[in-house]
Amino acid sequence: MKQILAVLLLIFLTSCSQSNIIQNEGDNMKLTSPAFKEGGMIPAEYTCAGDDISPELNIEGVPASAKSLALIMDDPDAPVGTWDHWIVFNIPATIKNVAKATEPQGTAGMNSWKKTGYGGPCPPSGVHRYYFKLYALDIKLELNQGAAKAKLLEAMKGHVAAQAQLMGKFQK
Repeated sequence: MKQILAVLLLIFLTSCSQSNIIQNEGDNMKLTSPAFKEGGMIPAEYTCAGDDISPELNIEGVPASAKSLALIMDDPDAPVGTWDHWIVFNIPATIKNVAKATEPQGTAGMNSWKKTGYGGPCPPSGVHRYYFKLYALDIKLELNQGAAKAKLLEAMKGHVAAQAQLMGKFQK
């Protein structure tokens, strides 16, 4: 009886440790930029007050199980509700860097200006927060170019292996 309990305990502990490895696989995923620090001010170059180009983004710690990445940049402080600035999905999970002033390889979604591609911060007044959100997905999404954020979020449900976020601020 003791041997059976010992074997069951060993199986239980092994499954728990494997579960934790899978569950924590994406805990180390990071999204950073050399253009600004987390919570810092986004330089005007990346906004409508400057060249309106996308900042360089660096990606680390994508889980091995990821089949694709999705990137959403939005402004929850917009007076009309959250404003979507940049949506890209089906980004290769192996990507480590999105160069300054470029779109990552993938499928462009529709931003709040009803366009695809990056649209930089352009608040009407005050300081706004801009969230760059990166999701590691266990599938490649079957969405068409120009899909809105709501469709992207719906398609991602149950498929997020890890996520990372970078927040910057801007005021005209």
